[in-house]
Amino acid sequence: MVFDLDLIKKVYAELPQKVKAARALLGRPLTMTEKILYAHLHQTPTEAKERGKTYVEFTPDRVAMQDATAQMALLQFMTCGRDTVAVPSSVHCDHLIQAEVGAKTDLANAIQSNKEVYDFLSSISNKYGIGFWKPGAGIIHQVVLENYAFPGGMMIGTDSHTPNAGGLGMLAIGVGGADAVDVMAGLPWELKMPKLIGVKLTGRMSGWTSAKDVILKVAGILTVKGGTGAIVEYFGDGADSLSATGKATICNMGAEIGATCSVFTYDDKMSDYLSVTNREEIAEMANNIKEHLRPDKEVYDNPEAFYDQLVEINLSELEPYVNGPYTPDLAWPISEFAQAIRSHQWPEKLEVALIGSCTNSSYEDISRSASIAKQGIEKNLQTKSEFTITPGSEMVRYTIEKDGYLDTFEKIGGVVLANACGPCIGQWARHMDDPTRKNSIITSFNRNFAKRNDGLASTHAFVASPELVTAFALAGDLTFNPLKDTLKNKDGNDVMLDEPTGFELPPNGFSVEDAGYLPPAENGTYVEVIVDLKSNRLELLAPFAAWEGTDLKGLKLLIKAKGKCTTDHISMAGPWLKFRGHLDNISNNMLIGAVNYFNEKTDSVKNQLTGTYDAVPATARDYKKAGIGSIVVGDENYGEGSSREHAAMEPRHLGVRAILVKSFARIHETNLKKQGMLALTFANKEDYDKVQENDEIDINGLTDFSPGCPLTVKLKHADGTIDAIVVNHTYNEPQIEWFKAGGALNVIRKQFA
Repeated sequence: MVFDLDLIKKVYAELPQKVKAARALLGRPLTMTEKILYAHLHQTPTEAKERGKTYVEFTPDRVAMQDATAQMALLQFMTCGRDTVAVPSSVHCDHLIQAEVGAKTDLANAIQSNKEVYDFLSSISNKYGIGFWKPGAGIIHQVVLENYAFPGGMMIGTDSHTPNAGGLGMLAIGVGGADAVDVMAGLPWELKMPKLIGVKLTGRMSGWTSAKDVILKVAGILTVKGGTGAIVEYFGDGADSLSATGKATICNMGAEIGATCSVFTYDDKMSDYLSVTNREEIAEMANNIKEHLRPDKEVYDNPEAFYDQLVEINLSELEPYVNGPYTPDLAWPISEFAQAIRSHQWPEKLEVALIGSCTNSSYEDISRSASIAKQGIEKNLQTKSEFTITPGSEMVRYTIEKDGYLDTFEKIGGVVLANACGPCIGQWARHMDDPTRKNSIITSFNRNFAKRNDGLASTHAFVASPELVTAFALAGDLTFNPLKDTLKNKDGNDVMLDEPTGFELPPNGFSVEDAGYLPPAENGTYVEVIVDLKSNRLELLAPFAAWEGTDLKGLKLLIKAKGKCTTDHISMAGPWLKFRGHLDNISNNMLIGAVNYFNEKTDSVKNQLTGTYDAVPATARDYKKAGIGSIVVGDENYGEGSSREHAAMEPRHLGVRAILVKSFARIHETNLKKQGMLALTFANKEDYDKVQENDEIDINGLTDFSPGCPLTVKLKHADGTIDAIVVNHTYNEPQIEWFKAGGALNVIRKQFA
């Protein structure tokens, strides 16, 4: 089954002329990213869009949602007055399946425990014309790559790793649910015109090096916020040598550098992948317009002139990398990793090795990892740590089982988990004797923030390629370097692992009995959306209140967050995922992972009404009950990580009026704006130090709120002194209307009323 064929035909039929017009408008050659961006503008452009400054409206081709974020997105969508979605959309049930003992049991438990959520998602998808992928079908990004992604397209998805589809030459961008509502409602989608970072790849990988090592090195170069506001475009002979799924791995982890998305230029590897996933017709169409799906020749010849920043990597010289702990941009080449472990006194013993996830669960990943596992069998080795395997989709799982790879993993002690996110997002019932004991794990996932995988601050999580993770599982020791070290087998002999081998695509093709897809009803008029009004997991939404029309006076400081504050810190996943469709219940996790600047503790802030320390959500509820607004102050890159809009909706629900930080991650800043919040940044970052624990805070200038005009924040300290500081914002006129209306959804409702 080929999805969206008529839509893709239309995109490809119009692309050559749109690219020609864009080239004439800009008066210069174009990168591939620019071709796709200008081809998806909501209106025919009359002037060039300035990168990093101009807000632009786009018309994406499709929307993809995972089950945890789809709940809130669709609860919002059902209030906006449409009978069906305006663009092709899909829901993927991958986040709510907890990894505990193994695929079959875990999936059965999830279907039973999450029944009301799955019933809601399937019924609302059926009603509004949305494709539904059942639990067990696979992880959203792998399923999208196999079925929906196409070169030259544009997609938004309610998950930060949506850019995975860039492996097939698609601009796929992670957003919050409110953005998805806009597009599903047929409205344009707004984005500040991204800057462009070019990554030129030369040479060719060999041996232990894999595509994962490219993005691990790039993360080390650009850091977790180096890609903010930019699209990363990979090109060059080295890029063309990588498999489509390898490209997807790199694009997937572009989220870890804050990039809007990442994309590879179209090539034969993409064509091959389209064909093997039964999309030969799309491959043929793409081949016919290949010149419009790659940068112009002049860009290749002189890339410095066309990208805002250029990074060059020679794949022939690239080492395998291990990144971490606690942040995905702490990059260690394998030749330096053992010494890093020793010098930092990180636990050398490896307790768990985990491969798979949306980032690294392709046939190529599994086959290369299985080649290491097979060596373990042949060389009389056994895993020294726990070892888990997470297939990315049912199609991949079925095929690797047919080809014998799952059996190979099981023979060395591996446990196959369900086709779901599982441990990658904290859905992991880890077997741990002492949760306070410092320990190390290594994964082929994408994120390794503290508590991310198992909820334990004591866990040091590292990230590497699946084949390297498999080798570490056999060693049980993070100081092991498979490129030069030996292992002692069961017979007491020293053996060395050979380089991994594998297949980019299955030699006998992909196979699957039930991919897990349910098409929607042709006419959903009489389909009933299933929501139990007494549920503690699903709650129909009420509109947020409009701005009162005055400056904000007498706000209480709720928390001054110190250091890294990701969306995991603001709205944790793991056990909280079950409340993603119930705003009031999930708000009880608001900011419980953030470190309070004043006492260096989590979930402990001063309640200015009682003078005592209490949990963050409880304190916010006290202020809200008393009719007092509050404010959150944060550090750099506030809200990095997942796209979850709950991190913006929870503060809004609990009476927080503004978030004031040194800098924002892109998606989170947009999510705050969509919910009618004030997202502000210090004009002088040192003013962060002026905020005191007992401050009462005013925000002035809102009656003249306008684009480009700073606001003033007055910090009234307990000793009677006052600091007046200047704060900046990035609101344009429509976004200011969101604020005044009490949220973007209130504006949408008026349009469809």
